[in-house]
Amino acid sequence: MSQFHEDLKHKMDEFAHFSYKITRSFPKDELYGITSQLRRAALSVILNYIEGYARKRDKVYKNFLEISYGSLKEAKYLLHFSFKENYYPVEDYKKAIRLAEDIGGMLWGILRKI
Repeated sequence: MSQFHEDLKHKMDEFAHFSYKITRSFPKDELYGITSQLRRAALSVILNYIEGYARKRDKVYKNFLEISYGSLKEAKYLLHFSFKENYYPVEDYKKAIRLAEDIGGMLWGILRKI
């Protein structure tokens, strides 16, 4: 695996863990709502990337990358919505969005090459 892919995977892992950290402070009545949805979307980013990478065929890999990218967009919206609802502080919002934007740029770069 190339250094680029290792770096991307590392960022995705950090994003998933950070999303879990953020959601620990969400209101308890959101446990089965936004908390669950954000956690699933954040995990879907890395899980679909890993599964696609393992498939070794460009069309299949591209499909999984597109799913990963879609999950990232979903997570970004949920992060934005949750921030607007004052569920977590601005510093965490900035970090989460910065990570998401880095990941999005890297994913988009791979998708353009395939």
